[in-house]
Amino acid sequence: MTTTALEYAADGTVLRHPDRPQPKYSLPKAIGHFRNLMRDKEDTSEVFKIFEALPPKDYIERVRNFALSERGEELRASEPSLPEILDDHAAIRKTPKGSLGHAYCDFMEREGLSAAGLVAEFDKMGRPKYNDLTHWYLSRSRDTHDLFHILTGYGRDALGEQCVLLFTHGQSPSHGHLLIGYAGAMNIKKQVWGSKAPVIGAVNQARRTGTGAPRLIEQSIRELLAMDLNEVRAMLKIPEPSVYRECHRIWREEGIDPYDMLASENTPEAVAA
Repeated sequence: MTTTALEYAADGTVLRHPDRPQPKYSLPKAIGHFRNLMRDKEDTSEVFKIFEALPPKDYIERVRNFALSERGEELRASEPSLPEILDDHAAIRKTPKGSLGHAYCDFMEREGLSAAGLVAEFDKMGRPKYNDLTHWYLSRSRDTHDLFHILTGYGRDALGEQCVLLFTHGQSPSHGHLLIGYAGAMNIKKQVWGSKAPVIGAVNQARRTGTGAPRLIEQSIRELLAMDLNEVRAMLKIPEPSVYRECHRIWREEGIDPYDMLASENTPEAVAA
């Protein structure tokens, strides 16, 4: 039993359950999972396995600093489970037009996504669950992913996903986000070899934006959903994704569909590389 396992929240929830395995850092294992992801980009479980193989050294310190803080205690009481909030579109639609909530519902319904669906992908790993603050923190980090798309303006195209990963790294640094984000960006460059689009510039801008923005995980998601989308972006210091949009503009001029890159003839070779 570790010292951290004996730390508790006001309601008695342990910071880190004593039965929770100690994380083990393994770059070779992460690279193996990344190769699996390149073979099947729809297998979200491989993404989670990459993060699991590359745990930040200060992760438990992050959990402690937030979950045991007064702010963390408040949010855990008011927002114990984000999927229940985020998947209640009927309730969210009662917020004013132009709100983050409406934009979120539009996005999720258009893309056929749900917060519960992301949880199901995570559960495919078959890992045991522990009733501790670490689980709540991990879940909250995972469940805010699609909100990042709305707030940043990055789409679900290949480059947009890499930008969201690097934005997330800026919010909560991890080698997993760096590996997938930058390796994915280089893979995009290989797919559109010769293009003038500043792909690396786009992901670098995303990373800087994430670093400069207040951490979304520490905000009240209920309150943000009810606010005007532009006001939320201003409050969180999230500017226009100008370099990302420049990439899209250039690709369209070059006859490349940013949302259909995987259909290009060069894809198999690019992925193999």
